[in-house]
Amino acid sequence: MSLFDHKVSELHSLLHKKEISVSDLVDESFKRITAVDEKVQAFLTLNEENARGYAKQLDEALGNSDELGLLFGMPIGVKDNIVTKGLRTTAASKILENFDPIYDATAVQKLQMAQTVTVGKLNMDEFAMGSSNENSGFKATKNPWDLERVPGGSSGGSAAAVAAGEVLFSLGSDTGGSIRQPAAFCGVVGLKPTYGRVSRFGLIAFASSLDQIGPLTRTVEDNAYLLQAISGVDPMDATSANVDVPNYVSALTGDVKGLKIAVPKEYLGEGVTEEVRQSVLDALKVLEGLGATWEEVSLPHSKYALATYYLLSSSEASANLARFDGVRYGYRTDNAENLIEMYKQTRSEGFGDEVKRRIMLGTFALSSGYYDAYYKKAQKVRTLIKKDFEDVFEKYDVIIGPTTPTPAFKIGENMDDPLTMYANDILTIPVNLAGVPGISVPCGFSNGLPLGLQIIGKHFDESTIYRVADAFEKATDHHKQKPQL
Repeated sequence: MSLFDHKVSELHSLLHKKEISVSDLVDESFKRITAVDEKVQAFLTLNEENARGYAKQLDEALGNSDELGLLFGMPIGVKDNIVTKGLRTTAASKILENFDPIYDATAVQKLQMAQTVTVGKLNMDEFAMGSSNENSGFKATKNPWDLERVPGGSSGGSAAAVAAGEVLFSLGSDTGGSIRQPAAFCGVVGLKPTYGRVSRFGLIAFASSLDQIGPLTRTVEDNAYLLQAISGVDPMDATSANVDVPNYVSALTGDVKGLKIAVPKEYLGEGVTEEVRQSVLDALKVLEGLGATWEEVSLPHSKYALATYYLLSSSEASANLARFDGVRYGYRTDNAENLIEMYKQTRSEGFGDEVKRRIMLGTFALSSGYYDAYYKKAQKVRTLIKKDFEDVFEKYDVIIGPTTPTPAFKIGENMDDPLTMYANDILTIPVNLAGVPGISVPCGFSNGLPLGLQIIGKHFDESTIYRVADAFEKATDHHKQKPQL
């Protein structure tokens, strides 16, 4: 049995009793990475020397203190678009291949205060643009459940590393489903917090009004511990919300009696496979058995979410990625004869196809004569999508549906078809547009591949999401299944 088969609270207890050391946990992580990462390809950069050195320091502290935080000494992986001081951060792009940040993201600082051990940086779709991890500038991460399939994206490395037992948990980022979709494909728990719940300072921006850092873990309880550690207002991020952070773990009562669940008919319609649909209905039966009730509702503007998202996110990406021009940091072409040529060549050589596609789409949507027709109209539709959620939440506590319309697809299957690839996020995107929180928890299997149940909550009500997810997890054993690598 691996140490990582234990929950964080159990490992914390073993550390407290001095039955294990932090060095044991870090050894376990690197042993597993050595054994399986050649197949899974989850990590881009390892932090082995520093991690082992820090583990020894923490072991000394272990002998001198009775008051250890719950995350003390726990090994963690960090998505490679979250900056880490002195540890290479590339956003999986060749344009940032040798970027060595001089500061830490706020979420990383908070983890350091909790005394976690950063094991390394995790692979992703370049600049978080993708749903399969095939858009990384360096390599494609594989799904631990089937190495011929994608782990999802853009936080595919973060989900795959947890599923493969390489780290206890990881940080990802979610712009249109980039935590929840890979969590579903890899059979782990992934939460997109309310927009503003976690500071975005130090997250390399893709779409600033949509991006959120969030946790990927094996269990709901571990997820709650990790969110607790990284949440809170940050003076370095004007979009972080000055809202109290509740004790999420105290919400894990297992009690959902009287809870009212809304199930949008749009989330179980065309494009959703029968196995996925059935797994959601089975999950609803479990929750009914625990005392919750559910009714079908409508989120009528969901059908416009995909188009709205790709217009808005590409427009914001076009503005955010203008900074990568070969002047201040990152890659610079050797072939340019003048400044304009240097800009063009650097960006042509440094960015991948998907990033170029979205920059061009966004620049077009923001251009004179098209701004009102595309960008402005998309913002209006976004408001309607947000209003749909608000209307449903007046009567119901949570919204439940599938996380993805299908299980993980094969590597290369959708690479030449961007529209099919974009449609993979059709069930997760509305949550980002509305700014509400959503979690994906394992809810079944289709031909040996995991399926995810998505639970969506009101703004800043992660506690209720956790309560429902935890009750479902305690009543089922989907989360106990592990891939055989």
